[in-house]
Amino acid sequence: MNEKLHLTPEDAFPEDLTEVADQQLQVLDSQVQRQLDYEVVAEGEPNPETEFRHYELDEEFQTRDDR
Repeated sequence: MNEKLHLTPEDAFPEDLTEVADQQLQVLDSQVQRQLDYEVVAEGEPNPETEFRHYELDEEFQTRDDR
């Protein structure tokens, strides 16, 4: 498996996170978190798309935890 470490705002992101398996969701979360960290360090603030993706992933994890 050759996963990217970061998921840039230009990279594809699933439209419906409910269709993503738990393990893949965790990989996406790690990629988005690394990108968020990179943007803050390199640019001083996160890209709005990266922030939105981070929020969407948090919401999906919360929904799954509530089940």
